[in-house]
Amino acid sequence: MSNSAMSPVSRDSSAQPATTRECWVNGEFTAEHDARVSIFDRGLLFADGVYEVAAVYNGRLLDADLHLARLERSLAALQIGGTMSASEWTAVMQSLADRNGVDEGLVYLQVTRGTAERDFPFPASTTPPTQFAYARPKPYRYDPNASGVALHSVADIRWTRRDIKSIALLAQVLAKQEARAAGAYEAMMHEDGVVTEGGSSTLWIVKNGVIRTCPLSHKILAGITREVIIGLAGSLGIPVSERAFTLAEALL
Repeated sequence: MSNSAMSPVSRDSSAQPATTRECWVNGEFTAEHDARVSIFDRGLLFADGVYEVAAVYNGRLLDADLHLARLERSLAALQIGGTMSASEWTAVMQSLADRNGVDEGLVYLQVTRGTAERDFPFPASTTPPTQFAYARPKPYRYDPNASGVALHSVADIRWTRRDIKSIALLAQVLAKQEARAAGAYEAMMHEDGVVTEGGSSTLWIVKNGVIRTCPLSHKILAGITREVIIGLAGSLGIPVSERAFTLAEALL
């Protein structure tokens, strides 16, 4: 069949890229252009799902155990069951990094409540969750924080269960877009002047030799890098105060 404008639904396999990314969808590794989820998936319809992103460095996953423990907490909060174990996820994530030749980069995974007729309450019948993952390269040799970055303050308009790593990220999208439009690297989100988080990061200040960051609660996500930094600071004898700070304090 001709691959002309007269037949837009045809696919010429020879037109696919010579090298294509491999993804993982519901138990199977597949080429990126063949990866599919239903338009009736509750993640698409309601953002009814959670996700995790783990770094890859020198070809190996970093802190995958911490990411997967947080995934379990998020899944439990949304009452999504029937998912893979942490060890199974680790194997899939590492395989994706290996299969795609990702030496430095990220592995993204997402779990939703699955596919069902559109209705707000949970499906009455047992619906298997939708689970997928992919890897992509991202070099870490350049650290933008080494020379300092600009932040742009925005009101934190997210929901009140920010401790769940939900795929509902529209507030963060708007915050980071506003920061970019202002020529800044990251958004500094706040509630009435009290800093909560960055658009996709934990925020810190250092005052009188003490590192300060917002305490854990439903108001912020329990960042994995946050956890690691607090642990490293403790091992080095650097004091850490988990106490909120204001925009005014951050500017001083």
